[in-house]
This record gives sequence, C-alpha cells and structure tokens, in this order.
Amino acid sequence: MPDVSVTWLGHSAFRVDSPNGKRVYVDPWLDNPKAPEGEKEPERADVVAVTHGHDDHVGSAVDISKKFSPEIIALVELKGWLGDQGANVGEMPGPNKGGTVDVDGIKFTIVNAFHSGAAPDGSYGGEPCGIVITFENGTAVYFAGDTCVFGGHFTMDPREAGVALELLGARQCIPCHYGTFPLLAGTPDELRQHAPDGVEILEMQPGQTLTV
Repeated sequence: MPDVSVTWLGHSAFRVDSPNGKRVYVDPWLDNPKAPEGEKEPERADVVAVTHGHDDHVGSAVDISKKFSPEIIALVELKGWLGDQGANVGEMPGPNKGGTVDVDGIKFTIVNAFHSGAAPDGSYGGEPCGIVITFENGTAVYFAGDTCVFGGHFTMDPREAGVALELLGARQCIPCHYGTFPLLAGTPDELRQHAPDGVEILEMQPGQTLTV
C-alpha cells in the first residue's frame, strides 16, 4: 500500500493524501502569510479536521465544506459551531476527547491539548485538542494542534518541543506553527538542538510534500 503524503501549507495547515487517495485538510488556514498561492483554492477535499476554534486553525473550513461537503472532524462544540456557520456537518455530533471517528478506513482520534479555544466570533468552541490520524496502511500521524509542555508565548518553544518529543517517544517530527509572525520565532534548527538523540526533524518549506 502507498505511503502517506504530507504537504505543509504554512503555519499549522496541512494537506494529507492517504494511501487510498483520500484528501485530508488539517487546520486549513489557507490564506496564512506563508501559504503557497497554488494551495489557497483546494481542488477537492474528503475530510477537514480542525484542532480548535482559533481563526488561524479554523481558517477556510467552512468554505471548503460548502464547496466539497467533506467529513468534518472537530470536537463536539466546535463541529456544532461550524455547522451554525453553514458548514455541512451532517447529523452526527462531533466526538469528545478520547473519541475516534472512522472515515473510510482512516481513524481520527481526539486527544488532549493545553491551550485556549474560543471560536473566531468569541463564542465557546469547546476545548482545544490534538488529533491522531491512523491511515489505511497503519501509519499514525499526531497533529498536536496548539499545545505546550510548560513554555512559549502562544504554544511551545523549541526547548519545550524537545521535551515533548522525549515524552512522546517520537521518531520523526515535522515542525510547524513557526515563522508566521515575529512572536513565533523558533526554528527547526533550534529544535534539533533540543530534540532527543535519534529523532529526525523533517524541516519543510510551505508547499513541500513528504511521504511518511
């Protein structure tokens, strides 16, 4: 079975193509300052997954939903809010933390994150979360969303990210959520200095695709 294809779209936005050809968008802020021009208008979408309600993560989720009617993966309150904005969310409520949703053999598991999570209009959007996506070939990718160990201004800085990698026992890491604004000043090179031995830091440029 083919590998999982991961494309970084700047900030925390990713386009992921599954082994069976399903297209997944995660935190699709597609007009972020680092987003490639050719990625701002999706050609198709089968799933949109959103980690929390801040506008730099919700991004284009509603517009994508209106155009392609993908499955929406978001915490129960946030999924309800997206529906109120006109997204095609269906009748099934979103999961809560610990819940898993299966979409055509791809499993989305909602996990904890330490952050805040109001919706873009300031209303309650549920708590922030991370999402573990287990693809059809068994490959699991953890999208941490906005979270922390103990430090950083909005999320964790490179030093704390190194601690997170140690706690996770991860073998590979794709850095994101850096360089978009001056406050997000950490770099992949700094993360390499703090990452545990043996962890591969996969630095990507916006628009670049890797297989995992």
